[in-house]
Amino acid sequence: MKTTNMLLSLSVSGLLSLSAAFLTGCQENIPEEKKDWENTTEYFNSKDEVSSTTYYKPSAGSVGDPLPFYDPVEKEYKILYLHNFEQNMEQTFHPLWGVRTTDCATYTPMGEVLPTGRAGEQDAALGTGCIVYDEQEKLYYIYYTGERYKPAADEDRQVVMRATSPDFKTWTKDPLFRLRGGDYGYSTLNFRDPFIWKMEDGWHMIVATKPMAAGSRTEDKDGCFAEFTSPDLKTWSHAGKFTKMIWDRFLECPNVFKMGDWWYLTYSDMSSFERRVHYLKGHTIAELKAATNPSWPDSKEGALDGRAFYAGNTASDGTDRYMWGWCPERRGRDNTDISPDIEPKWGGTLVVHRLMQREDGTLYTAEVPAMNDKYNLTATLKAVKTWGKEEGNLTETEGGYTMKAYSSVMFNTLNYHNHISMTVTTSDKADRFGISFVRGDRKDGDKTYEKYYSIMVCPDGNNNYIRFEEEQGKWELKGGGSYPFPIPADRTYNINIYTDNSVLVMYINDVLTYTQRIYNLPRNCWSVNCNEGEMTVKDIQLKQY
Repeated sequence: MKTTNMLLSLSVSGLLSLSAAFLTGCQENIPEEKKDWENTTEYFNSKDEVSSTTYYKPSAGSVGDPLPFYDPVEKEYKILYLHNFEQNMEQTFHPLWGVRTTDCATYTPMGEVLPTGRAGEQDAALGTGCIVYDEQEKLYYIYYTGERYKPAADEDRQVVMRATSPDFKTWTKDPLFRLRGGDYGYSTLNFRDPFIWKMEDGWHMIVATKPMAAGSRTEDKDGCFAEFTSPDLKTWSHAGKFTKMIWDRFLECPNVFKMGDWWYLTYSDMSSFERRVHYLKGHTIAELKAATNPSWPDSKEGALDGRAFYAGNTASDGTDRYMWGWCPERRGRDNTDISPDIEPKWGGTLVVHRLMQREDGTLYTAEVPAMNDKYNLTATLKAVKTWGKEEGNLTETEGGYTMKAYSSVMFNTLNYHNHISMTVTTSDKADRFGISFVRGDRKDGDKTYEKYYSIMVCPDGNNNYIRFEEEQGKWELKGGGSYPFPIPADRTYNINIYTDNSVLVMYINDVLTYTQRIYNLPRNCWSVNCNEGEMTVKDIQLKQY
């Protein structure tokens, strides 16, 4: 049975695609303001491009929770996502749209893949899930969350649903399949984000939920992951709780997979004060289930990025594993709209990291190899302004600078797609340094002032952490920081920063990944700063595409 609103949804999808193409064409034909971009130090109020293809964002709307999948038939990654609009329909929203990629650095839009149901139906709104391929049946499955709008007392708000396709083009929703939490003592309100993996004894699924007493709609405050098993991806049996969740937090977007000798559970912590992607590990499934005692896998409680990367889900081609999540947009394009006490704006831009494993089984996220190849045009790098040279705190050396406290070098304006790399070596583990963006002189009548945004590397004992600051303004922006990461023994930091419009992702050595949204980053200057102590910076390069 085909979904009844497929033709209507495809029509809407086609209109949106035509509109997006028209808007993109208009964007490309608007002549940019003519400036001496290599020499100006004047602030420029830039805008993001209509769509982004590196850190993907559609021309209309934004990216919600992704469902990544490696297609073994077409030998490519397909990433479906909840398509979010600034103003969603009240009852029917978040259809599944998609992109495809072979290198995880450039995406081709697929348009709408799976539409929502109609108002009043169980899947009036869609939630995230997973995609699997059955080699024997030659059939693709999407298991997803169906959410009913304002359910009655005897109705479920969230259930697990499925659709199938022989070619990943024409999808058929299964009208008879409903995996209901209430049938197994779980919540009828929160029963979502199914993830499926295969083991020797068959298929396994976990679902994010909360226990609920029989005959009641009152949830237990402590969440859990419910486990189900299936021999054929058709019929599912309850296998009990996979594991409880940590404390009284609710954990979303679970993934279970094996890398080398270790099993992993990755998840997104939705608590407003934490809100980031974490992982747990175990040598066996049983050990993994016991890891939420909690038993942290590393000194950073398993964090894989900062708070500007959420809903991380993974896919693997059998050799490499990647994790896709979304970087939130800020209300009113306000870089200071960050707080540990409130939810960020929902939906944003698709960001991907490569998931890497150390010998001891701990994980870290790293840059996608194809990113370096994509940003392959060497750009002009020119110091347009300096601070501290007259005081002897800034000395230019061959290939770089020696810098002491309160010195800074500001470089010419960035483009829309930048790869900044450098090596920083500090003289002491207590030294502080930073990289600033959106630098430039602003004018208010006869007054000239400056406001910019800094990513600060700040020591705390034997660890560093990232502070996100608005200089000449609010200073530290609470909720914009990172997890702790060790100070390198040789105090040398190999830094790689990739930007695509207002999205920035920074990698330091193999110990830190930091994603952030910084509006007005393109067409403005940037700087390297020594805030405390002394350091050398060398091998500064700027590449673009």
